[in-house]
Amino acid sequence: MKWKIACLQMEIAFGQPDINFQVAEQWIEKAAQSKPDIVVLPELWTTGYDLTRLQEISDEEAEQTITFLKALAKKHHIHLIGGSIAKKTTEGIYNTMLIIDKEGKLVKEYDKLHLFQLMDEHHYLQPGEKDGLFSLDEKVCAGFICYDIRFPEWQRAHTIRGAEVLFISAEWPKPRLSHWRSLLISRAIENQAFVVAVNRSGSDPKNVFAGHSIIIDPWGEIICEAGEEKELLLGTLDLVKVTEARSQIPVFEDRRPEYY
Repeated sequence: MKWKIACLQMEIAFGQPDINFQVAEQWIEKAAQSKPDIVVLPELWTTGYDLTRLQEISDEEAEQTITFLKALAKKHHIHLIGGSIAKKTTEGIYNTMLIIDKEGKLVKEYDKLHLFQLMDEHHYLQPGEKDGLFSLDEKVCAGFICYDIRFPEWQRAHTIRGAEVLFISAEWPKPRLSHWRSLLISRAIENQAFVVAVNRSGSDPKNVFAGHSIIIDPWGEIICEAGEEKELLLGTLDLVKVTEARSQIPVFEDRRPEYY
């Protein structure tokens, strides 16, 4: 099986959801012209990191975003890794990834497990408590958000349960671009899985973002990579490579977790 992937490395209007919905729709419509199987958006694409105003601008139970993504997934018959958004609940606000399949069904909601203190997430967001596992076309995948990639045990917790493709949505700052690339390549190699990572471009009042969305195969080879500016990045995953990598170097068989 092969999947054609479209990564939407878009700029995000700081604290302006109405504008961001319009921009995201334009990007998805543009991506759909290439007939991808899966389209992936970046982290907090509806609001950006306007954390101090999240009570005002976050999406109540993610209802607006889910309706928006469902309509576009059905229209274009594409799976949507809907990046992440600020989801308001009775318990607080979560940084939530939304997965919509090509029939317009909500497949998964994943709340960012690891909150990034350097950008004050812990003051405004609630940490997630559930895994990011989901299936598309009967293939097991997993979703993660930005800072999550610094915790390799979190990705391994998903690949030992069958995940073959790791989708990451991020707003990763430019000063740590080298970390972004190194961590993602490492996560692909050690898990013998595809990594599809979408970062934003542009800046907000406090940060300049790195861009460099990237698709990496299970051997750690880069399939394609964007630059710093906004870009539609297209790449193809040949999913048989996961089986090949895991059979040639049997990392999962040779694990000795009783000693870890």
